[in-house]
Amino acid sequence: MNIENLTLCEKIVSPSYIRQGSQARRGHEQLIRHLLDQGKCPEEGWSESTVELFLNELAVMDSNNFLGNCGVGEREGRVASSLVARRHYRLIHGIGRSGDIAAVQPKAAGSSLLNKLTNSVVLDILKISGVRSVASCFVVPMATGMSLTLCFLTLRHRRPKARYIIWPRIDQKSCFKSMITAGFEPVVVENVLVGDELRTDLETVQRKIQELGAENVLCVHSTTSCFAPRVPDRLEELATMCAKYDIPHIVNNAYGVQSSKCMHLIQQGARVGRIDAFVQSLDKNFMVPVGGAIIAGFDESFVQEISKMYPGE
Repeated sequence: MNIENLTLCEKIVSPSYIRQGSQARRGHEQLIRHLLDQGKCPEEGWSESTVELFLNELAVMDSNNFLGNCGVGEREGRVASSLVARRHYRLIHGIGRSGDIAAVQPKAAGSSLLNKLTNSVVLDILKISGVRSVASCFVVPMATGMSLTLCFLTLRHRRPKARYIIWPRIDQKSCFKSMITAGFEPVVVENVLVGDELRTDLETVQRKIQELGAENVLCVHSTTSCFAPRVPDRLEELATMCAKYDIPHIVNNAYGVQSSKCMHLIQQGARVGRIDAFVQSLDKNFMVPVGGAIIAGFDESFVQEISKMYPGE
């Protein structure tokens, strides 16, 4: 409540009680103000009541929740079921615009604010987790495989002649299908046994680049998180190789945010060579429902280019 309403409340209930309630609410508002000011992950997690207060405050800023509003435009956030509306805190409009998922939606100031804050907080988490030099990221409503596909399709505009993606093998079908769906031909490089570990065959990767021609290779598609006995790819060496041959490098970091080793490898790879983007799953790392991912990179313009490739809101 604002000051005027609190003053009116004091005419109905004892002023001392109203002041106590006002101070309690101010504690929630201070947390929200800190988030708006810093755009970083809070050191201590919010209570559900703070989260719900903030979401409700954002929801009333969207035009579909304006009092007396009757939307008759192309799309006005109309939902038939009140159960569905409540489940989504009446944030019905969606985020972004048809041509750019990162754009501000003029009819949904609250949802747009939530999107900007989410991307800012996630960027801070990636830095805290070990990738200190990451420049930009955005959350996309697709799982890891389709998010990788989006990265490959974006690179197609930069390398229109390229047909091949060099891929150190990992037995996970969505990684393989992400390249096929994008219309490219995976060049599978078998791993080599080193002790009791399966490691990246760097010599074969380099030989494939030379055989195919660097200009015909869309990118190297490496992996950090995987199942034993396969270990993370040798990112530093691959990144150095990509820089040498001027070939993009996309990293599948599906499980990696929760692993300091994986994040360290990405940071080191970007420091000594080339990593264009790395993709991580939301459900695996943040324990939310399946269906979201984070696309991040070290060149803000390239990350923005990927976000603009997403078709719709």
